[in-house]
This record gives sequence, C-alpha cells and structure tokens, in this order.
Amino acid sequence: MSSPLADRLRPKTLDEMVGQTHLLAPGKPLRNIIESGELPNMVFYGPPGVGKTTLASIIAKQTDRHLVRLNGTTAGTGDIKEVVAQLDTLVARNGILLFLDEIQKSEDVIHSLWFFKEDYPELHVIAAGSLLEFALKDLSSFGVGRVSSLFVYPMSFDEFLMATGDDGLLATKRECGPDNPLPTPFYNRITERFRSFMLTGGMPEAVATYAETGSYRYSSDVVNEIIQGYQDDFAKYGAKASPTLLRRTLISIARQTGGKFVCNRVEGDYRSAEVKNAIRMLCDAGLIIPAYHTDANGVPLGAEINERVVKYLILDSGILLGILGIDDDTDEIVKEMMLESSTDLVDKGSVSEMIAGLELIKYSSPQKRHQLYYWQNMNKGTCAEVDYVIAKGNEIVPIEVKAEENLRSKSLRSFVDSHKGLEGVRFSMSPYRRQDWMRNIPLYAVGAL
Repeated sequence: MSSPLADRLRPKTLDEMVGQTHLLAPGKPLRNIIESGELPNMVFYGPPGVGKTTLASIIAKQTDRHLVRLNGTTAGTGDIKEVVAQLDTLVARNGILLFLDEIQKSEDVIHSLWFFKEDYPELHVIAAGSLLEFALKDLSSFGVGRVSSLFVYPMSFDEFLMATGDDGLLATKRECGPDNPLPTPFYNRITERFRSFMLTGGMPEAVATYAETGSYRYSSDVVNEIIQGYQDDFAKYGAKASPTLLRRTLISIARQTGGKFVCNRVEGDYRSAEVKNAIRMLCDAGLIIPAYHTDANGVPLGAEINERVVKYLILDSGILLGILGIDDDTDEIVKEMMLESSTDLVDKGSVSEMIAGLELIKYSSPQKRHQLYYWQNMNKGTCAEVDYVIAKGNEIVPIEVKAEENLRSKSLRSFVDSHKGLEGVRFSMSPYRRQDWMRNIPLYAVGAL
C-alpha cells in the first residue's frame, strides 16, 4: 500500500524519497555514500526546482547530522567560519552538514571548497547553484578531485508513477517484457498515466500538486512559476547575454523542438554568435540539453559530431508545454490529449521524442553531464534520420521514436543496413516485440533498454 501523500512530500528517510532514483536506489552513488557514513564534500548540479535542497535535508536526517543552510547571495567565508566555530556546541552525533545554495554568487566560497576537506574534516559540505557552471568556468580551479559532483534531474516516468500512488502499476510494468506482455487493462491505464506525465512533466512540486489535486491547471500554475523564476534568473547572468535574448532563445528552442536548431529563427535582430553564446549559457544552466549530429561510425560517438547540426531539448516536458503556452487553453489541450488514442498521442512526435531523450539521460550515470546524439543522412536529396544514437559499451544502438500505427522504421532500417552487426531499437506505444534486425520497447519503458 502506498504511503500517504503528505509523507511522500516530506520524506524522512531514503526509502520514502520519491525521485532521484539514479542517485538513491540501492547500489547507486549517493545511496552508497550515505550508507557508508563517510560523506565527501559534494556539488549538486541542476536547475532550480529539481530537488537539490530536499536531497540535502534527507541526507542530514539520514546521517544524523545538523543541517545548516547558507545562501551564497548573502553569505561569505566569514559566515562559514562562524559555522565552524559552532562545531563543538551544536548537538549532532555526526557533526554538521553545511548546505551552500547559490554558491556561484561568491567566488570566495567556491575557492573554499578546495580547503574544507583538509581544514575542517568534521564539516561536511554540499554546494549547489542554478548558475554554478558559469562561475566554475570563470575560475582557474576549485576543489577538483576533492569534491564529488552529482547531477539532479526532474522525475522520470517511473518516479512519476511512484509519486502519484501507482506503485502497483509500476511493479506490473517492470515485470513485463517480450515474453510477458502487459495485460490490456494495465496497458490502458499506463497509457493514460503516460499522457498525464507528458502534460505534467517531472518537476517535483508540479508532480506533487497534480498528485494532490488531480488538476493539470493547478500543476501548470506551478510550472509557470518555475519558468518565471528561470526568466528572473536571466538577470543574474551578468553582462554575458541580455535577459531578453536568453528568454527569446529559450522560446525559440521550445518552438523548434524535434528539429535542427536555426539561429535566425530567434526573434530579434541578433547575430548568430550572440544566439550561440546564449545557447551555451542555457546549456550550462541545465535548462536545455543538446543532441548533436554524429556520423556514428564507432565509439566514442562524440568523435564524429557536427556542431553546426544540433537539436536542443528542454529539460522537462511540462516546462516545454508551459513555454509554448499550453496553459493559455489548458482545458481544451487536456481534453484533446486525454481523449485521443495512444497513436495520436505519440504522434505528437516532438514531445514524445524529447521525453525519450530525457528518459535516456535519467537512466544514465549521475556523475557526469551526458551528451545526446542523433544521426541524419547528410547526402543531398535524402531525409533519413534516426532520433538518437547511444553507446552501450563498445556497441552503437540506434533509436527511433515512432507512433503506434506507423511502425515502418525506414530510417532506422537504413541505418542498421549500413552499419552491419547492429540491432536497432524503436520506442513506441506498441507492446514489446522483436524482429531480426530491431526490437520495439514501449515508450513508457525506456529504462528497460
């Protein structure tokens, strides 16, 4: 039986935490760190709203440490020294866990990360910041090698099911495979839940609001607040790019989702170099994720990329739909998406393709920033394109995202035929199936790959 919603929203232990499975599931990096009792100093990367502060609170409770929060907007090294001075007076069996938020605002604090381990071994530090990577690029060095870096993401579909109390449906889904198909009643239910995930996205507060109210309108209000917060943050980027350019670039990326990004489609009379600079900043902030074209003749895939041919994914489907203005007519959009067949749903190709890419990242290692790649036949007069190409070990895996009744994967077949020995993968709402050259995985089960 599922835990009460209030407990889910205010978890006290790792097992009650919903989300961040890539960090906290048994055997995952942060879980191992916590259970060992030996906390290294850590940096959490991720945009506002993905749960970095919640993670810090959980770690403090789980490890019986006193949590002290400082904000880099107002705090400096003097404030940290005050915390150190209290080490002997604060009652906590295992010392203090210092959570430094918005650390990018203070260069002194960033530099101090290098010395914490040696100077204050009893003080454990977690640093976070929405624009942290900007600051690190401007500094010659910080605690590299002495600080563990972890990436925090919005919820995956599996985590969405847990947060909405669909643990039983999730368990049934995980038991299914090519030889054990999902029963029709469960298929219909999971298709409905996947529609809900597309609309709501995976930002924890938006998911919690939807779980509590069952209303897309209320969850979209939360998403709009998050988007407004992002846009307010653009003013913090300093003189590197104007807030107007950053906002217009983000909107243009949302509108061009699923296709090659074209700089001159950004509203305003901006030079290509200015738009590209804005894009780099949005990538560093974690708001967008690039998918580069690669020839994909072997691994590493990044060795054959064409940086001029790139798509961009918004970090979350709810954020994407919010930027595109879905909330302006939320009731009609919800009615359309919830009543249409699963075929029509997935045929909203750009959203489905983006969700598949985001899911691939969420099931990857959380200890580095991941790149996405895709393949396109660049010969003139051809249009073959494979949505994603990933590497599993030394093997290349080409992936297409398709609608249920459009399972003729011509582009995928073309790629497989030209790269002998490969097996293609297709994500769709069709059940598991296998052919001699390709296997189909349901779009709601990307983690099965």
